[in-house]
Amino acid sequence: MILYRGELFDSAEQERILAEMEPYINTTLSEKTLPTEKVIAAIDQLGKEIAAGNYDGLLNALQTDNPQQYKLLAAAMLSRENLEFKLKTELCGLLPYSTIDKSDTISSIQTITMPLGVLFHIAAGNMDGLPAFSLAEGLLTGNINILKLPQADNGISLEIISRLIAIEPALKDYIFVFDTPSTDLPAMQRMSQMADGICVWGGEAAVKAVRSLAPTGAKLIEWGHKLGFCYISETDDLENITSELAALAEHIAATRQLLCSSCQTIFLNTESESDLHKFCKRFLPMLEEAAANHRSGTIGERAYLTLMRHTDDLEKLIGQSHNTAGKYRGDGCRLLVRSDSELELSPMICSVLVKRLPQEKIVPTLRRKKGFLQTAGLICPPEKRDTFAWLFARCGVTRVTTAGNMSAYFNGEAHDGEYALRRYVRMVDVER
Repeated sequence: MILYRGELFDSAEQERILAEMEPYINTTLSEKTLPTEKVIAAIDQLGKEIAAGNYDGLLNALQTDNPQQYKLLAAAMLSRENLEFKLKTELCGLLPYSTIDKSDTISSIQTITMPLGVLFHIAAGNMDGLPAFSLAEGLLTGNINILKLPQADNGISLEIISRLIAIEPALKDYIFVFDTPSTDLPAMQRMSQMADGICVWGGEAAVKAVRSLAPTGAKLIEWGHKLGFCYISETDDLENITSELAALAEHIAATRQLLCSSCQTIFLNTESESDLHKFCKRFLPMLEEAAANHRSGTIGERAYLTLMRHTDDLEKLIGQSHNTAGKYRGDGCRLLVRSDSELELSPMICSVLVKRLPQEKIVPTLRRKKGFLQTAGLICPPEKRDTFAWLFARCGVTRVTTAGNMSAYFNGEAHDGEYALRRYVRMVDVER
């Protein structure tokens, strides 16, 4: 389906709609502005309706174990309090169309905060509802938004975006939503040609493909796939960190390691391989219990877990891979001890890599993944927390949290180390 000028159309209408869009967009840019207060009021109302349970049917159908938690998160992110705090933090109070007063200086230049213009959002499917959140950021900055939904979208994005327009009809001129497949390159290119900025959520292949489509001069805003890990600084007495390990296991099972912030690798501050095995024996029952609490009912994940077990059996017959120093398999989960220290993507779905990473090797090791680093879940004594957080920050890590909160949302947090709203506006200097 396509959402165009506030109405839903069949995907077969795509060619006609794309042909009409450029003149329509130009008219909007020439004659209209989008007041920030209208955007905030509409999004806040939508958040209140989500919190009231109006969309429970859709949320219950999501591929998540805890739709109630998802509902609370969505309501919080869409609240007026959060939106106003986001604007204040990311734009320092410079709302779209606001003017910086330089009357007390010798400058004759007036600086205006303007929307980038037209944003083309290419959403990823690893987080349900993400397309709507990306769209909200574009609206907050006064931009016209073309949104390409991921193929995995289950209809919730169109439903809540349509409701947003019903709450505030003025938004219909600023929202165009398509379910165009990524393989439809001509349509993707036509959307790109209309955009001043292209926001792409996805991995290296997706970003590379979009770069080839982006017209010269368009601002490419990449929110690429990142890697998260957990670091345990003390290995001598694991009993003292039982609660933190249990929280880590819950995080791994709840996210299934599908998010950029999810834990892919657990690093221990040690040179001893025996410490890794000791840790696995301690942690496996916790992970197994968490996996049981979050067991998926989907056919795809059940098939994956079955394949994972058969792969384990085959590897036992033909020998372990060259860098696998041990494997601990529980019901619905695995811990894979590796002999190297590289951060890498795990097989996911409660299949976690366990590696050595002594403190003195943190910077040279993690720097090899610069550009892909995101969240570090840190388990260490309170007096050492600042030291390790500083080391991770120097490597390029953009979030340092407790182990259980690696994928938690915090009001005012940045996207991968950057404030999104700053990337969606431009400063225009006008001589008076």
